[in-house]
Amino acid sequence: MSAQSDTYTHGHHESVLRSHRWRTAENSAGYLIPHLRAGASVLDIGCGPGTITHDFAALVSPGPVLGVDNVDEPLEIARAGAAERGLDNVTFANADVYELPYADASFDVVHAHQVLQHLTDPVAALREMRRVCRPGGVVAARDADYGGMRWSPENPGLDRWLELYRDVARHNEAYPDGGKYLKAWALAAGFREVTCTATAWCFATPEERSWWGNLWADRIRRSSFAEQALGHGLTTRDELEDLATAWHEWINAEDGWFAVLNGEIICHP
Repeated sequence: MSAQSDTYTHGHHESVLRSHRWRTAENSAGYLIPHLRAGASVLDIGCGPGTITHDFAALVSPGPVLGVDNVDEPLEIARAGAAERGLDNVTFANADVYELPYADASFDVVHAHQVLQHLTDPVAALREMRRVCRPGGVVAARDADYGGMRWSPENPGLDRWLELYRDVARHNEAYPDGGKYLKAWALAAGFREVTCTATAWCFATPEERSWWGNLWADRIRRSSFAEQALGHGLTTRDELEDLATAWHEWINAEDGWFAVLNGEIICHP
């Protein structure tokens, strides 16, 4: 994303990076794995702390993998993680998805995970991804659809949390329900061969509920999401505390269950 034109609703608080570091190619890009081959070149856009990027590097080795983001802090984490795993075919750089500093047809695979929903112009981003993808390659994207999130037991606090999150994202001119628009965006970007799938993350065990619920409770209290919600006049500090409490109630519910629907596309230039 472009630091000049877009606002990242989540920001880069520790609670956000905590969730990003959990992501792997297996749990977040399984739909793309069959399209990866040894020796392929990969561009991973909005790579954050790079855990998915690291897995790509292992899967396509000795092919070169480049992870890009527009914030330096997660890139430093990504570099450290690559060194820890002994990956010598992956590098990381700061770049703008709307103006990628790479020549036409530079990569076999161009990937973006949970990026397009945060952009003011996801179609322009997909056009740029298409530009740097080689003929015969693939452009892949996966995004959540917040409107499709489901949970149990019923909790009015979580209802309000979801309403507030979507309001903040829309105030940022972003698309919190972006997962369901991926196909339309890809067609508007000029792709004519688009394969669509959908998968879900599910959090139900006590350990999963603790991890997912606590990171959202922390985001509600301390992240850029909280600052934006307050700054836009959409909530109060007292309400944010109430929403964090609702997340803790869900964590403690023995029958607690939460699913995150994700849309996925594989596009051929």
